[in-house]
Formats: sequence, structure tokens, C-alpha cells
Amino acid sequence: MRARSPREAGESGQAAVESAITLPLVVFLVLGTLQLFLMMQGRLMAEYAVFRATRVGSVRHGDCEAMTHAAVVALLPSFYSYLGGGGGGTPGQRLAAAFAARRNNAFNQFRYVPGPDGNHDGQILWLIRESPFAGSVPDDDGHFDQFDADIRRLEMRLIYWFPLKIPFADWVISRMVLARWGWQDYTAQNPLMLTQKAQWQQTEVLNVEAAIRAEVMARFAVKQYVMPIQASASLRMMTPLQRRYFTTQNCAPAPEVL
Repeated sequence: MRARSPREAGESGQAAVESAITLPLVVFLVLGTLQLFLMMQGRLMAEYAVFRATRVGSVRHGDCEAMTHAAVVALLPSFYSYLGGGGGGTPGQRLAAAFAARRNNAFNQFRYVPGPDGNHDGQILWLIRESPFAGSVPDDDGHFDQFDADIRRLEMRLIYWFPLKIPFADWVISRMVLARWGWQDYTAQNPLMLTQKAQWQQTEVLNVEAAIRAEVMARFAVKQYVMPIQASASLRMMTPLQRRYFTTQNCAPAPEVL
């Protein structure tokens, strides 16, 4: 066997160093692309979920609990594969089990399950009723037959706390997004190019409700990386609104300030 010359050995060492330097970037391109495709799926599912929630609300007198149930069931496939893995039962039974596992004892508080859902344990979604306003809901059903746009249309907004669960890609994407939105700069070691310092900064701050920003930052602080995906829907009420379902404007646990 021919011995390698010093020049060949040097070139081999240089290639190894260059590979080690660029490896994080290559890994991120693969994992990051996969994570972005999952986020696109989450966006589509959020659009479907808010439609389903609004549809259920229109036929259930604006009942928040029924709307939240419909939204959670619609979103489940985008963050948990209840049909995959082991376990028996029909698809319906598996869906019911996955739904029940994420139902907190508190009213309408559906939370992720640590383990199956990564390290996430926060709320899955917030449902905001843009209209009608709780104070305008009549005490009886007599107004339903009267043309009143304020009480005949249900307008909903959903905030889906989409979990980033792919290792490495979740941290990098979150850092990039927070910097892009102007919420938190990152100027430490560049995780994609170890020989550089990152300069991920943005002077213009993305203007969103303070409650949404606070929730993102709180989860980021405990390394639960999420993206707040928002979607809206509006439908004509098919049943009269009932005041007992409008003790609050938004569906718990969504803050009233939204």
C-alpha cells in the first residue's frame, strides 16, 4: 500500500476541518426544511380548525367548550401522529385517546403532553371571539329572527401554539424568528457557522398583541419553542346566541385583553 505524501495528508486534514465547520449548516438545511414544511402543514390545519370551531359555534349557540373541542380535534394530526406507533383500537378510538390525554381538568384548557409532544406542556390554542360582543348578547332568543348583523354572525380568531419539535432546528428557527421580529437579538456564537459571531438583529419590532408576545417569550424561556399561527373564520349563526355561553368575551384560557 502506497504511503500518503505530506501534501495529501494536509489536504485530507483541511477537508476534515472544512467539513466540520460546514456540518451544522448542512444539518440545519435538512432539519430546518423539514420543520418549515411541518409549519406549513400547521398553518393549513389552523385554517381548517378555526373553520370547524366557528361552524360548531354557529350550530351550538356560540358554546366555547364545543368550539374548543372541535378545534383541538382538527389540530391533533399536525402535532401528534395518533395513528402511528403501537397500540390497538380503531382510528376513532385512538383519536379519542389522544384527545382525552390532552384535556386538562380546568375548563377548556387543552395542553400538550410532555413526552409524546416533546417537552411542551403549554396550551395548544387560544380561541378569540371577535364578535358578537358579550355585552350585546340578548337574554332571550326573540332577537334571533330580527335582522341584526351584530348578533347573527360569529367571527372567530384562533391562535395555534404550534410546537417546534425537531431538535436543533427548533432552537435556531426560534432565535432567527425572534430576532427578525425585533423581540430578542442574538449576537453570540453563530450555531450555523462556528467560526463566526451571529448578528441576528432587527430594528423594527413586529407589532402584535402584548399577550401573544408575552406567551411566546415565556415559553421560549423554558425552551418550549412555539410559533403563534393565527387564523380567522366567520359564519352566520344557525342557532340563537345564548348569554350563558357569553359570560366572557373570549374562550378560556384566552386572555380577555385580546
